[in-house]
Amino acid sequence: MLQAIGLTSARHRGLPPAVDDLTFEAEPGCVTALLGPTGSGKTSALRLMLELEPGRGITYFRGRPLHRVTHPAREVGVLLGDVPGHPARTARGQLRMLCAAAGVPASRADEVLHEVGLDGLGDQRIGTLSLGMDRRLALASALLGDPHTLILDEPADGLVAREADWMREMLRSHAARGGTVLFTTPDPKEAARTAGRVVTVEAGRLVSDQSVGDFSRTRLRPRVAVRSPHAARLASIVSREARASRRPVEVVTGASSSLISVYGSSCAEIGDVAFRHGLPVHLLADEVGDTCPPRPDPADASDPSTATTAFPGAGGDVDAEGATGGGSAEDGVPQREGRSAAVQAPPIRRRPARGPMRPVRYELRRLFGVRTTTMIIFATLVASAAVSVLLARDGRTPIPQVLAGWPSLLPLPPAALGAGLLGALSFGDEFRYPALAAGRGTVPRRLGLLLAKLAVSGGVALLLALLVVAVSAESLRLVYGGDLAGIPPNALSLVMSWACLSVGCAWAGLLAAGIFRVTAAGVAAVLAVPVLMVPLLQAVSKAPTTRSVNGLPGRLRELAWLRWPHEADGWLAAGVRVVAHPVGVALALSLSVLVCAYLFTSLRGRVRW
Repeated sequence: MLQAIGLTSARHRGLPPAVDDLTFEAEPGCVTALLGPTGSGKTSALRLMLELEPGRGITYFRGRPLHRVTHPAREVGVLLGDVPGHPARTARGQLRMLCAAAGVPASRADEVLHEVGLDGLGDQRIGTLSLGMDRRLALASALLGDPHTLILDEPADGLVAREADWMREMLRSHAARGGTVLFTTPDPKEAARTAGRVVTVEAGRLVSDQSVGDFSRTRLRPRVAVRSPHAARLASIVSREARASRRPVEVVTGASSSLISVYGSSCAEIGDVAFRHGLPVHLLADEVGDTCPPRPDPADASDPSTATTAFPGAGGDVDAEGATGGGSAEDGVPQREGRSAAVQAPPIRRRPARGPMRPVRYELRRLFGVRTTTMIIFATLVASAAVSVLLARDGRTPIPQVLAGWPSLLPLPPAALGAGLLGALSFGDEFRYPALAAGRGTVPRRLGLLLAKLAVSGGVALLLALLVVAVSAESLRLVYGGDLAGIPPNALSLVMSWACLSVGCAWAGLLAAGIFRVTAAGVAAVLAVPVLMVPLLQAVSKAPTTRSVNGLPGRLRELAWLRWPHEADGWLAAGVRVVAHPVGVALALSLSVLVCAYLFTSLRGRVRW
């Protein structure tokens, strides 16, 4: 059972809260509709229930608030808007990535694709899906963890009749298996067709909580829609004859002068009246009208029911005839009990979204689930090979620089730029297409997710650096033939420098994109190392000095209590030379600043609420 108690959203700039002391229940085995016009607080109520917005109140999911549920994806499935996935990702790839986020096996992706009828569209890209298929994929994402409760925000909005019928059947089947379903809608007829219970809200406050039978009896009435060029005369005749026969017939004029709605009559009776008086009729149809629809929108002039009674204010409820009253048990409207000033609902704090259950698996599927990664790697290899061939023509460029494809004109080699771009996309794409935090627009800065991104981006950078050297060497052998040079004496230092440069650029791009929440910031941070930091450090290093770090490995050996082998001195000396290089110093300083800034923004976001 889902129990929402005292939901009240925070006030903004003195405005009334979007949700004000809203309390209702959604029982298992039943579809519950949260009904209200646009701006009535339906979506805000859902976000309060899911702890996505600050406020007051509490929501129990089978007796536990959401922040105390160990695996939220296995308890609550959420559909807020469209699928927040990369448009180039396939439907199956998106679901497999979310499987790692929910901690369920990857085979669950194919199961939910079958459940929502997307078996043959698993390899189709999200950006090419129609609205109906996109909504099916969004429902599949909500069903990944096989949750007990489904919370959906206007799931049938914009769907054609066939897709809307399919959505209703899916919600009913989930409830029939013992699950709880809560969805929002502004359409009373949609609520009556889909739900077993209807909770009506207006201005963030509860108006009624009724079974669908009571709701249909008190809110929906059959009507006859009539369109005629003499609609006003026909309305007058129908009203006069109804008064003469003492029948409860109500005639409502629509926004169009040629359209009227007749309550309490039938198509046959209206047709007979028009025939007897020789009035032409262009439309005669049975419809279901709302006795108390939302306040009419001036821009909407198509619905003839806009002239009927509007929602009452927060001061009273609505009865079967549209009159306002205090609410009673007979008409299905619960009486509101006053809340003591001393007893307040507990605060709802905006809690950070949980990271993936399997962060490394999630990051690998996220990174290689789109063509962008392979395209960047391929472009980097082609550019490095071409630059290497050009640099080796004159024979004056050192062989390490040739293999790295790093001409003196470029601030960084193509491999470092590619690694930095891949690192920037690790967080940049997450903020553009936030699959982990649907409806929130941000990605949680959790330690496990950050470490996974650092590990995966660092590993891909090392792989890219190795492939660049191998492809460059093979290109040189193919173009010029033979071996151009042997192994240089400082190969260890060169390898460490190459690896550190690639990994450092990847991490700089990742951290900068995570701080500023945009890919361009990550790329700018990578370019800032050689363009800004290196000249600054070179200017500082020109100052006269009388000290040297020569012999540092030996002095560290004397200081350490654990004796390491003498071969390790070479590795340590190579590491010192790498760090002492201007690019190494600039990269180390940049990473240190970015790590501190990342931690600062993470802590500030955590203590905000």
